[in-house]
Amino acid sequence: MNVLRGIDEWRRFRAALTGSLGFVPTLGGLHEGHAALIQRAAADNDLAVVSLFLNPTQFNDPGDLASYPASLEDDLAHAEAQGAGAVLAPDREAIYADGFRYKVEEAPLSGELCGAHRPGHFSGVLTVVLKLLNLVKPDRAYFGEKDYQQLELIRGMAEAFFIDSEIVACPTVRDADGLALSSRNARLDAAGRALAPRLREALACPGSDGQVADALSRLGFDVDYVATRFGRRLAAASIPTRSPEGSVRLIDNIPLERVRSASDASGGDPS
Repeated sequence: MNVLRGIDEWRRFRAALTGSLGFVPTLGGLHEGHAALIQRAAADNDLAVVSLFLNPTQFNDPGDLASYPASLEDDLAHAEAQGAGAVLAPDREAIYADGFRYKVEEAPLSGELCGAHRPGHFSGVLTVVLKLLNLVKPDRAYFGEKDYQQLELIRGMAEAFFIDSEIVACPTVRDADGLALSSRNARLDAAGRALAPRLREALACPGSDGQVADALSRLGFDVDYVATRFGRRLAAASIPTRSPEGSVRLIDNIPLERVRSASDASGGDPS
């Protein structure tokens, strides 16, 4: 597997490539959800490329950035094991040589849902994704459906800026108990890990978004929102932990047909 750290080094490597290229951009901290994206990129294309870049501009909480669980050595081994043929792992100075003077801003979606609780988050996401798409020039770029608002924003940006890459959405990967995989799950203590799957369960229950939010609050979640958008029910909620960070924020979503199926089968209260 080729590991490329510098921008000029990557550009020389990219210029010599032939065949199709699939791209999986990540913050690092690779888990089985990332593995599914890499495997899909490798299956669909002649070469799968993974970026490992812990993007500082999308973190509105410095503590969240400092505690993000990423190890370059472990991530490189994981990417190679899943079929990546190359990894782009630039440093912050290479990506933000302009000091983040130039950035992508979107309205109104980036200020809603997660954006309402994480100011500036989506500007950081969209800016780094646009930079990486321009650098990597993939035929296809792969994103998970767990971050569904992010997926919608990236789709819209790619269309607005005439990006040639196809944006490919991939299903959320879950643990056996239904918890959506996330690098942050490693920060949950035992009690938090036991509670976390209830987020997915509550989303599938009948009742209004407000009723589901109330039910999650009664269970012990600190709820940012439960909302129906894009034909899905989405939620973000935090679980208190004994870690120094104090809480772990989870996001999830399910298609509305799964809510309707639960309603038809149950008719009960979301709590």
